[in-house]
Amino acid sequence: MNILHLSGSTGWGGNEQQLVDLVYGLEKIHVSNTLFCFKDSSLEIYAKENNIKYYSIPKVKAYALKYAKFLNNYVKKHQPDVIHIHTSNSVTAFVIADIIYKLKTPTIFSKKGIGGSTSKLSIFKYNYKNINKIVCVSKAVKDAFKTVVKSANHHKLCVVYDGIKVERSEHKSTVNLREHFSIERSKILIGNIANHTRAKDLVTLVKTANELVHTLGIKNIHFIQIGKTGKYSNEFLPLIQKYNLDSFFTVTGFLDNAMDLLTQLDLYLMTSEREGLPITIYEAFLKKTPIVTTAAGGIPEAIIHGENGMLSDVKDFSSLALNLKKLITDKPLQESFAEKSYKLLFEKFTTIQLAENTFSIYKDLIKND
Repeated sequence: MNILHLSGSTGWGGNEQQLVDLVYGLEKIHVSNTLFCFKDSSLEIYAKENNIKYYSIPKVKAYALKYAKFLNNYVKKHQPDVIHIHTSNSVTAFVIADIIYKLKTPTIFSKKGIGGSTSKLSIFKYNYKNINKIVCVSKAVKDAFKTVVKSANHHKLCVVYDGIKVERSEHKSTVNLREHFSIERSKILIGNIANHTRAKDLVTLVKTANELVHTLGIKNIHFIQIGKTGKYSNEFLPLIQKYNLDSFFTVTGFLDNAMDLLTQLDLYLMTSEREGLPITIYEAFLKKTPIVTTAAGGIPEAIIHGENGMLSDVKDFSSLALNLKKLITDKPLQESFAEKSYKLLFEKFTTIQLAENTFSIYKDLIKND
């Protein structure tokens, strides 16, 4: 079976990591994969470095006829069994190519996040007749996407949870967070790994730190935030100084092999306002790092409050701070959460389950084609 994976991304984030982890899992069960991506994109670079088959084209707009022509030429020459679309702009490109050239290839789209446009173009492309299946990363994503997908097409929606490549944890980071950023060993280290985007709501992260330190009086702690800076950085970074948290807070920017750094954290904190089901949840499960998080999107499908983690409402920094305080003062509860989450990971959220569940969809599409 040959799968062509379409991605219109240029940078690197959770979506791209999930894509290459899926490819790894599929290769393990003898499914052949090719990445259709842009030249000089992060995916092309990764594919070169990791011996993943790829076909790259010059960067063009998704609606450009050149993109449609490149895609048609590849499909006609190589005749993949399934086209798997991984980004919104690639949906646009596929629809245009299929209308013009009639690709006649079973096609699925992976929907990772909650939210997105409800424009006429979006409604048209996501309801396009020749997209045969829409694979949602969580039940929450599936339910949210029903506002875009017409009721007549709801049968196309299904849920396949992402999974992580456990072997990725073997690539050890050389950064010692406490030494590199001069954080006292006596401090409880509370970490957050997220690029600086609005969906991650890092304003609430800083407000939670302020509540824990200045209202609840927990002083033997240090917060560390790891992730790429961006336009949103200017909305939350000034709050660190405003709340007099400079000595309690470190912002590192992007660091390589961030998953390996989870073992250096005592607790992991997520304050997102919008999520599909973030891969960092699974990474924290693997590294046995207890989690306090908002109940954004599909997160409650992986974490049950009081069972294997702590949940708070979106933007509720007071509740997040109280949950952190409870875990800080209850070491046996930390250990219980870590062990239960680690067990759950191997039951539901590795590339083995991801690849097998996705392969099952591929087989059904080919059989019904």
